[in-house]
Amino acid sequence: MNMEGNYEYKEMKKVTALTVGSMILLVVLGIFFILVLTSVVTIGGDELGVVEKKLFGGDLPEGRVLAVNGENGIQAQTLPPGWHVKWKWIYNVRKIKWTQVKEGYVGLVTAKDGRSLPPNTIYAPEWEDPDRMAGDTKYFLTEGNGYKGPQLSVLKPGNYRINTELFNIVQVPIVDVKTGMVAVVKSNVGETITTEKRLVEVGQRGIWNKPWREGQFYANTNAYEVTMIDTRQVKVSYTAEVELGERGKSQPIEPIEVKTKDGYSFPVEVRLIYRIEGKNAPMVVSEIGSDEMILDKLVTPKVRSIFVNNAEKVKALDYIQLRSVQEEQSASMLKEELASYGITVLEISIGTVGDEKSLGALLKTQTDREIALQQQATFEVQRQAAEIEKDLKKTMQEAEEEIRLATAVYAVKVADEEKKQILIQAEAEAAKIKVIAQAKAEAYRLIVEAIGQENAALIEIMKLVAENNIKITPEVMVGGSSKDGMTDALMGTIMREKLSGSKSTK
Repeated sequence: MNMEGNYEYKEMKKVTALTVGSMILLVVLGIFFILVLTSVVTIGGDELGVVEKKLFGGDLPEGRVLAVNGENGIQAQTLPPGWHVKWKWIYNVRKIKWTQVKEGYVGLVTAKDGRSLPPNTIYAPEWEDPDRMAGDTKYFLTEGNGYKGPQLSVLKPGNYRINTELFNIVQVPIVDVKTGMVAVVKSNVGETITTEKRLVEVGQRGIWNKPWREGQFYANTNAYEVTMIDTRQVKVSYTAEVELGERGKSQPIEPIEVKTKDGYSFPVEVRLIYRIEGKNAPMVVSEIGSDEMILDKLVTPKVRSIFVNNAEKVKALDYIQLRSVQEEQSASMLKEELASYGITVLEISIGTVGDEKSLGALLKTQTDREIALQQQATFEVQRQAAEIEKDLKKTMQEAEEEIRLATAVYAVKVADEEKKQILIQAEAEAAKIKVIAQAKAEAYRLIVEAIGQENAALIEIMKLVAENNIKITPEVMVGGSSKDGMTDALMGTIMREKLSGSKSTK
């Protein structure tokens, strides 16, 4: 019995030991499982993990902010998206969002750790690959030999896995040079040169002699200070009111007050158009400063000075009457003055000169004088008109007399010519009659020779009877031989018809 009891006891003791061991193992495994579960870190797709080591790493070297060799403290290496095991009692993991640089902006980077900057520099040299500079912190602090402090390189729009324990990012607008503008660059980095010139070459430290023209520039605006200059035409009116077309003005600029040689003070309205050529913009910035200062600090003082000085050399009436001369002189002087600052004057003109208060009495005197002169001129014109009219009448009368004389002379000539013509016609008619008569006489002579004188006479009588339609019944009784009697009767009848025709005509 004793032996059996001892055996059972030993068996029970053995089972108990196994049970306790199993339980301890389960507890240990449970604890290990819990530690593993609580040490698993999940990093999202738009996140990264910043790791801080608490134990077993040793102290960071003096001056260091991030650990690159496993020292205690913030680790340079971050955790990418995914599952990671970091023992809770050794590490703390903080999840942060990726850094997003918005469109239209750049990210200015400042490193909290790294090598000391080279002497006489305030910005770390530019990186060939800014994305790796910001995204690979361990590389920046080791092989990359990154510098502590402001970085010349900037981050363009996009998403970056940046360890914000090393880098501080400030977003600023890009340099957007619009149409009609240029950007003058003052560089705080680059080679320092000794020169009397106010402008330097691009890449050197100072104001660059060539501006940035239209476009977008991703630049560190702390390292490269940019001044925008408007290259469009600027109209300025020194008048009582703001005029159409004036740029950047909400308040009028008062007219220019001048004082002439004879002591008259009065306002003069001046209108000016100028522009800054793009190539001259760096000179303007170096001499004056910003675009806003050009009008107030340079143009307006020059305009007032030139007009005031020119007015002091002439009398008030001369200034008013010879306004174009003042305009031309002032324009020439102003163009020369502003050209030395890189500003081109396109147009300058004088508007209203004086007012009732300042020049009322003088202008009234001038007006009265002008009226008197105009009246005198009118009288002189009238007198000259009367003289001209008198001369005209005289000339017209003489012309009429000459016309009458010429007409009379012409009439005489015409009459003389008509007389000559009549004489010529008469002579021609006489010659004609003579020729005809001679021809008839010759014909009659030939007839007489052929038939005798009596028969020829009888034939001529018969022609007359036929030509004059004379009745041939004789009403005249004649005596004698038959031939002679017949001839006489016919002649008598013809004479009677002729006499009757003459009476009827009367």
